[in-house]
Amino acid sequence: MATLELTTENFNETLTGNDVVLVDFWAEWCGPCQQFGPVYERVSEKHPDIVFGKVDTEAQQMIAREFGISSIPTLMAVRERTVLYQEAGALNEESLEDLIRQIRELDMEQVRAEIAKQQSSDDAS
Repeated sequence: MATLELTTENFNETLTGNDVVLVDFWAEWCGPCQQFGPVYERVSEKHPDIVFGKVDTEAQQMIAREFGISSIPTLMAVRERTVLYQEAGALNEESLEDLIRQIRELDMEQVRAEIAKQQSSDDAS
């Protein structure tokens, strides 16, 4: 599956309508982004069940601000509408494949329980 350009018009729908979504925040002028782009494209071809989205931070500044993107490239991984990973820096192919493996193996019931526990302890403070 080729990568999908994400915009304010399709961003939320894409995240809520798919089980696993990876989002590459990038810009045309960014050298590391240009290096990561082909890696991201190659890996996307191996995982047709995952949506590989790209957000051009110059054209989609509102989305970049909403997620606090201050360095690019930044990769975000979302599963079942939960952000599980958000980190700046270009990954090599092996590291990206490892991240995908980890995202797939997560027990989402346990993740939701941990989030609820954290939110309840934050509310109690």
